[in-house]
Amino acid sequence: MMEQTWRWFGPDDVVKISDICQTGATGVVTSLHHIPYGEVWTVDEIRKRQKQIADDSRGALSWSVVESLPVSDAIKLGEGDLEADFGNYRQSLRNLAACGITTICYNFMPVIDWTRTDLSVPLPGGARTLRFDVVKCAAFDCFILKRRGAEDDYGSGVVDDARRWIDASTLQQRSELFRSIMVGLPGAFKRYEIDEFSDILKVFSGLGRNGLLANLRRFLKEVVPTAEEVGARLAIHPDDPPRPLFGLTRAIVDAESLDHAVTSCPSPSNGITLCTGSLGAGRQNDLSAIARRFAGHIHFAHLRNVKKEPNGSFNEAPTLEGDVDMPDIVETLLGEQEVRQRAGRTDWRIPFRPDHGQELLDDIGKATHPGYPAIGRLKGLAELRGVISGISHARRRRES
Repeated sequence: MMEQTWRWFGPDDVVKISDICQTGATGVVTSLHHIPYGEVWTVDEIRKRQKQIADDSRGALSWSVVESLPVSDAIKLGEGDLEADFGNYRQSLRNLAACGITTICYNFMPVIDWTRTDLSVPLPGGARTLRFDVVKCAAFDCFILKRRGAEDDYGSGVVDDARRWIDASTLQQRSELFRSIMVGLPGAFKRYEIDEFSDILKVFSGLGRNGLLANLRRFLKEVVPTAEEVGARLAIHPDDPPRPLFGLTRAIVDAESLDHAVTSCPSPSNGITLCTGSLGAGRQNDLSAIARRFAGHIHFAHLRNVKKEPNGSFNEAPTLEGDVDMPDIVETLLGEQEVRQRAGRTDWRIPFRPDHGQELLDDIGKATHPGYPAIGRLKGLAELRGVISGISHARRRRES
């Protein structure tokens, strides 16, 4: 069985540790969101969070995976004296390992993390889901943000549709669109107003994809040796969605860029987070092929599904009903676990968590972090547990 984990956003999360105890998960995925990006995570702060998880769960849960240990925008930009930033990251890795936490998810997305235009789209059965609508994204970029050259990043048909949306929208709808885009990762430390957002985008405007990838290589060469030293496993998260946004280039969008990340600094400590939803939103990506190709580098998995549209829009879909062949992904992960077990690795289990769940039943209207309601994720975890159990049973029968 893979390690079942659950994302928790700390003491202010509407979903409490006592709720997580009822899900069947054994590991908690969390972060010290109250510490600003780039500062050291001290042993005292790490142990305080561990104690809270253990005490509130009566020992049933432990802090299994860090998501995320943030990389500062200064490192992503790659300018100035970065030794303090690198030094702080290395020290945080040492402190986490000293507390027994060695799986570290991070991303290399500048300025904003995951991006959606709608946080609660009604579905025919009454559930609600997250959505990325490329027309609304273009409407914000071209006509609210008014970024220079934005129209060149979208097809003419999309821009025409975006203009029509703007013309028909209310002030409240435009404000809601901006709020949705700014949500990013629910634990993000920084929020921007429109003028601040425009200014920070200009700072990154000259950083092309080659420059961002070069800065990623530099980061890995600075921190991977420390991860090796303390037995930590770094797992880069793909960009979500896997496309440039608001003039910001993206680093991890497909198999080629994943290969670049793992080969830039070859090491068992330099791996990936397989996020089937982030990569699955890219029409160019074959998730089953990616999982097989990078199986040996997968340190952590986010298992969710998406339903794509021809123009680049997509909805978050039920775990087993989207474009990603989830049973095939699970089969690959279970096979990789067997390879690691046969090799005698003590860390052979791959932690996974159900990702962005739909709002269902009593969760509708609750102030949960967007994409992280309890019931929707519990449904996803139950479905994944069923897939894992079914495939594991079939494997045992074949071997007997």
